Amino acid sequence: MSVSRRRVLLGGTAATAAAVAGAAGVRAAGGADAATGAAARVGVREPVEFTWWGNHAWQIRCGKYVVLTDPWLTRFHTGTYSAAGADPGTRIVSSPAIIDRYVTTADAILVHHGHYDHLPDVPYVARKTSATVLGNETHLNLLRALRAPSDQLSQVSGGEYLPFEGFTVEVFRSVHSCGGKRHQFAFPGTRPGAVPARPRTIADLVEGGTLAYVLTIGGLRILSLSTAGFDPGALRDLQVDVVLAAPGGEPGVTDRLLATLKPVKTVIATHWDDFDQPLDKPAVDWGGLSKLRTSVAAAGAEFVVVDHLQSTTL
Repeated sequence: MSVSRRRVLLGGTAATAAAVAGAAGVRAAGGADAATGAAARVGVREPVEFTWWGNHAWQIRCGKYVVLTDPWLTRFHTGTYSAAGADPGTRIVSSPAIIDRYVTTADAILVHHGHYDHLPDVPYVARKTSATVLGNETHLNLLRALRAPSDQLSQVSGGEYLPFEGFTVEVFRSVHSCGGKRHQFAFPGTRPGAVPARPRTIADLVEGGTLAYVLTIGGLRILSLSTAGFDPGALRDLQVDVVLAAPGGEPGVTDRLLATLKPVKTVIATHWDDFDQPLDKPAVDWGGLSKLRTSVAAAGAEFVVVDHLQSTTL
């Protein structure tokens, strides 16, 4: 796939991630900062390319190694950002023809939570690429119900440090962002134990618990968050170079996130587009990008916005 490079820098410092510093002070999942931090940060920095497929679907590439986050590209209409909100009875659709336009290869797929705008295309992408799929018990049960290849599924819950050829993945417990007077989010619930019936509508794809990941690739440490929510206990004083951060959630949540982490050089906006709009057209802001920009600028970080199907290299 040929992807043009377009990136908009909005406030904060203009410095991009340079040569990675030593391993001292890096706190990895499970507190194993000395061993895993050193292993993750040894070596010369290599270019890492981030390509955005809308929502929280990212292709992260360094040389021949490719990691995908929540690769949902079919983008069937749900009404999520309309005044009426998402229709729970919306049928789940996954279109191989759309996916094949963009997805060519992957070594790992990171599933962050089980909602309809994250999970439905993962089974096809897994079959197409033979990638290892990481997710918790609910996520993997939902994927099994959607006929994902079971031998490619790897169950995680937070605390894992997983070395792959060319990169490492650290898993952290996280939480979904909340909103409204009652501090709620759509379709809560879990599916532990037996594999459920095949999901048919978006209400069948429950959140199922939320995970965060730190991907270390090309000497760059990347914190991937699929919503504005996070667990401060899990991420306190974590050292990363880049954060994929989503707008939304409770007031001030991104300010608290950036205060919880050690100072971050670069924040890349994610999950800010109205995903009822076409992927092959410019992204339409659902309304959260400005607040995210303000929080990042206040923290003194570089803010990067990438449009649909565009890439940036750090």
